[in-house]
Amino acid sequence: MLRNRLALVLITALAPALWGSTYLVTTELLPPGRPLLAGVLRALPAGLLLIAFTRRLPKGSWWWRSLVLGALNIGVFFALLFVAAYRLPGGVAATVGAVQPLIAAGLSAALLGDRLSLRTLLSGIAGVAGVSLLVLRADAQLDALGIAAALGGAVVMATGVVLSKRWTSPAPLLATTGWQLTAGGLLLLPVALLVEGPPPSHLTGANLLGYGYLSLIGAAVAYALWFRGIRALPPTSVTFLGLLSPVVATALGWLVLGQDLAPVQALGALIVLGSLVAAQTQRARTPSKVVTASPAAGPADARTRQNA
Repeated sequence: MLRNRLALVLITALAPALWGSTYLVTTELLPPGRPLLAGVLRALPAGLLLIAFTRRLPKGSWWWRSLVLGALNIGVFFALLFVAAYRLPGGVAATVGAVQPLIAAGLSAALLGDRLSLRTLLSGIAGVAGVSLLVLRADAQLDALGIAAALGGAVVMATGVVLSKRWTSPAPLLATTGWQLTAGGLLLLPVALLVEGPPPSHLTGANLLGYGYLSLIGAAVAYALWFRGIRALPPTSVTFLGLLSPVVATALGWLVLGQDLAPVQALGALIVLGSLVAAQTQRARTPSKVVTASPAAGPADARTRQNA
């Protein structure tokens, strides 16, 4: 049992580790100033590809549930991430976003009946502190709208994770992942066109390689692993794994781009990893509740015991 859980945690952790490479790919391979376009091309092609591969469409209540989950986990989250990235230094946005495990813990207690333990609270606070040491700079300037967007992104993503656990899809994992990626990409598409205009008329080979990586690896593979983890693990445990993204991004910046790594950043990374271990080794006392939905099930389905 312990080995199975460890394997599930490690496999799920690959998702935020892959997302940590997004900064490197974006800065080195993608055209500048097009983060929303990157979000659309990351989600929509991957979602359509998975739907074509599985040949499964939502049924019954899963049409609106896929739209809600796709908006929370992808569409609205990417849009808020865009606002936060443009109005805040990256370190501030990442530090605010690191409160996501604490938000997920509170939502899990309210919606799933999970127990909110002292270890979870302390691990969440340590995670925020570790990320701040890792990425926050003393001269960072704050912006109220940017802070609100970063906090909103953490709230919608945590809500998406908890609802993904509460609503268990009757369809295969890849099909459910495809539905959410497609819904999120379609919601983000008009926003990208309105804010950034039409896509560039010319894309280089490096641009295509970057978009292909973000779509196939950063979306199709990573979100499938993420949602698989949500199905099998407590949602709070899954959201703690998201703290790996800034750790991986910092490590890649040091290894690949030659960026400086100060001792305080190394300390921050160790604190983050310590908080992850503490959160993952906690024994769950109350199983998460989930909605078991038939293909035609509706919103009034009975609750029983999910990032697919």
